[in-house]
Amino acid sequence: MNRQISLFAQTPQSADDIDGRTGLEATFDLFADFLRGEDKTEHTIKAFIGDLRLLAEFTGGALPTAELGAERLERFLQWMENERGVPCSRKTYARRVTTLKVYCQWLHDLEVLAEDPAQSIRQRSGPAPLSDVLTDAQVRDCIVAAGEFKRGAEQDHRPALLFQLLLQTGIKKAECGRLRLRDINRGSTDGAELYIRHKLRDVYKERRVILDADTLRLLDSYVRQYQVEDLLFTCTTRNLEYILTDIGACAPVPFKLSFEVMRWTMAVRDYRAGVDESLIREKLGLSRQSWYETGDKVRRLANMLRTG
Repeated sequence: MNRQISLFAQTPQSADDIDGRTGLEATFDLFADFLRGEDKTEHTIKAFIGDLRLLAEFTGGALPTAELGAERLERFLQWMENERGVPCSRKTYARRVTTLKVYCQWLHDLEVLAEDPAQSIRQRSGPAPLSDVLTDAQVRDCIVAAGEFKRGAEQDHRPALLFQLLLQTGIKKAECGRLRLRDINRGSTDGAELYIRHKLRDVYKERRVILDADTLRLLDSYVRQYQVEDLLFTCTTRNLEYILTDIGACAPVPFKLSFEVMRWTMAVRDYRAGVDESLIREKLGLSRQSWYETGDKVRRLANMLRTG
């Protein structure tokens, strides 16, 4: 679609109304809506919009989006870091660079900007700390530990299923708590599929992840043991967190095992196995904008495991 710049700048009512004449500040509410559609927390949205308002303070809020070039962004970062007179921590600087990248990529995807002016910007300050991830040896230890939990005199299949499911899918805690038996399709030509569905502002989204034979065997044993009919995990997500913590402690893993650690571990294992980054991004349910920071962290974590 070729966009034409309107003769008069108007307040856009939707993202499709934004063009090169639209002032920066007039786009912020719509950008916030976009971030909500990407499942960003309100805390993250507030921080990103605050960063953009600082950009508007430097450039002027009425600056047409078409004039948001790379040189102007570099001058803004220089002003923010060295000339504004307000301390800017390494973490804050890194987040503001991320904000610019996500915002400019959004405008580029809308075809408001012919080129992404933030693409060439590099992080000059230290990024946020990396998550812990499991090594291959720790994964094997956790699998053994998860299989040793008991339910009465028998093996409790829930810890083993939970660990294997997260290791393979990297789903979030809330997504795990919503899983139902009907979300698993065994009739696919690609193998068994897990559909991860959620509703956001009256819009339903879903993505699919292929489940391997080992996970399906654990699933069948678990379903029989717990007589599951609909909701996969009938306990609370807090209890699922406790199960992960117990697995990690029994392994033993030198850090707390959590949904967050399992999500990063899945991504790093896939990356090290040669899975295309776009497929990892889709598996995690992330947009291309969100992959800027996440992809960089995955690559760095993989390199740390390789050199460690």
